[in-house]
Amino acid sequence: MKDTYLGVHVSPLTYEGIVTEIKARMKHGEQSTVIAVNPEKVMTAQKDPTVKELINNSTFQIADGIGILLASKLKKGNIKSRVTGVDMMARLLKFAAAENHPIYMYGAKKEVIERAAVNIQRDNQGIIIAGTTDGYEQDENALIKRINDSGAKLIFVALGSPKQELWIKRNMDKLPNVLVFQGVGGSFDVFSGTVKRAPAFFRNTGTEWLYRLLSDPKRFKRQLNLPRFLIKLLFNRRN
Repeated sequence: MKDTYLGVHVSPLTYEGIVTEIKARMKHGEQSTVIAVNPEKVMTAQKDPTVKELINNSTFQIADGIGILLASKLKKGNIKSRVTGVDMMARLLKFAAAENHPIYMYGAKKEVIERAAVNIQRDNQGIIIAGTTDGYEQDENALIKRINDSGAKLIFVALGSPKQELWIKRNMDKLPNVLVFQGVGGSFDVFSGTVKRAPAFFRNTGTEWLYRLLSDPKRFKRQLNLPRFLIKLLFNRRN
């Protein structure tokens, strides 16, 4: 049973629960989409019906932000732990390696995706990287053919949100053999080592937002979405 916050669905499944469901769906040839949900996206969805539709029509809406976990506690929801986009990708990479499912990576800068692929290969023994394409590819039809020809079963798309989700929605039917689609935002930057994750203390306490704010004060306006989201949630009777 999914939770709903300000009209936006969020799955209460853990990493293990999502991987288990994806494994079952793949056996039946069913396509799955994974989208990360945080307060910023929920607030964007209030003004943009397309974003709300993209989130709600996804197979798995993961509770990426600490604000979603706080919302669940406030509203006695079913979400008990965060499922971050970058960690979800890491779990899917291990799953792909264990099950011999080829993966494809699309997005980010050329040097970033190449370095990320090298590190992913190093850290996931036996993983099959069927192909990579940076985010500056102009010929979408050529890209679709390349992905289909690669034999990939999982694809990670790093174009930023909602561009990556729109790309997935637009091309899912053209990629019948790809069974798992995840929009991963800046995750390639993390896997490449270009961007360092917050120290374990901040990750474990759900205060990565504070670390990012201290590291980059220009994010202040974006971080205001967290209190706005919680205030709106508290005063919205339908939730």
